Amino acid sequence: MHTLQQIVYTGTATATGGREGTAKSSDGKLELGLSTPKELGGAGGQGTNPEQMFAAGYSACFIGALKHVAASQKIKLSDDISVTGDVSIGPIEQGFAIAVKLIVDLGDVESDKAQALVDAAHQVCPYSNATRGNIEVEIALA
Repeated sequence: MHTLQQIVYTGTATATGGREGTAKSSDGKLELGLSTPKELGGAGGQGTNPEQMFAAGYSACFIGALKHVAASQKIKLSDDISVTGDVSIGPIEQGFAIAVKLIVDLGDVESDKAQALVDAAHQVCPYSNATRGNIEVEIALA
C-alpha cells in the first residue's frame, strides 16, 4: 500500500442509481448519464459506464506520467501522443474483476526509447501504482 506524503488534489464525484443512474463531480464539470452495456445484460442506452470512465481516466493519467518522465529525461513528446485504454470486466471466483490494456502511441519516438518511456511511466503513474498487483495490466506500443 502507498501512503500519500501530501494530498495535492482530491477529485470528488457522486454516482446515483448504479449502472443505470448518473455520475456528477462536486464542481459540476462532469455530469454523465450511465447505462449498462448489452454485454452485461443491460439495454445499452446512451450513457457511459464505469469501465469506459476508468479507461479514459487511466489513459489520460498515463499520458501525464509519460510527459513527466520525458521531461525529466529532456525528451520532447509530440502534442498528439495518445493512449487508448481497454478495460475489460468479467467473472472471477468470487464476484467480478477488471483487466486493463493500454495501447500507447508515441508517434515518431524510436521503439527502444518509447519502450523505456512506457516502462518508466508505468512506475510513476498513479493508476499504475493503484492497480499494480491487484489486476492484470498490459501495456503495448502502437
